[in-house]
Amino acid sequence: MTKMGTAALGAVGTLALVAAAQAAPVTYSWTGKGINVQGASKCPTYEMTVDVQVDGTDVKGEFQQKGRDRRHFEAKLDGKGMFKTKAQLGGGSTMDVSGTINDKETRVLLDGYCKFDAKLMKK
Repeated sequence: MTKMGTAALGAVGTLALVAAAQAAPVTYSWTGKGINVQGASKCPTYEMTVDVQVDGTDVKGEFQQKGRDRRHFEAKLDGKGMFKTKAQLGGGSTMDVSGTINDKETRVLLDGYCKFDAKLMKK
């Protein structure tokens, strides 16, 4: 094999490794208490767990208030690592879900009957 062929093969191998590393999904989690919204008083007693997986720009998350059903959301990150969507709670009601997942911040905000400001930690 020529020097050029060896160098090209090495470059292709390096690019494949970089692409594989970038393609690996990253998982985050948070468990904490709620924050009262107008008209609410019990939110600080509610415990919520938020799990999020990021694969490229795809965000898939689940959240569950202790003692309640697990809920799901999906979104796409924009160029700044931000997203906004809604999650179905049942009975036609929804919860606003927004967040930022980038080099500086990993956070999801659940905003509905209470607010849950999930400062995510990498699993």
